[in-house]
Amino acid sequence: ISQASASLMTDMIVGRTVAEAEKLMGGFLHLVKGEDAGDLDADDRERLDVMAGVSAFPMRVKCATLAWHTMKSALESGEAAKTE
Repeated sequence: ISQASASLMTDMIVGRTVAEAEKLMGGFLHLVKGEDAGDLDADDRERLDVMAGVSAFPMRVKCATLAWHTMKSALESGEAAKTE
């Protein structure tokens, strides 16, 4: 689950802005938690829908979101480095 999720994420964030990547992450997190992911555009939702079933297995949500949280942490540390 973590490898599939990471692969989807890396394919989908290439060429996007930080804001777009963060929006994608937010939608993905809602999706795997079984929440409304209405903030995802149709193309992104179609690609990420394969991970929606993870919401039925709460213990696996952390597996699916590991790479996404790592990306968020990297973006935040990069932003912090720019302001120092």
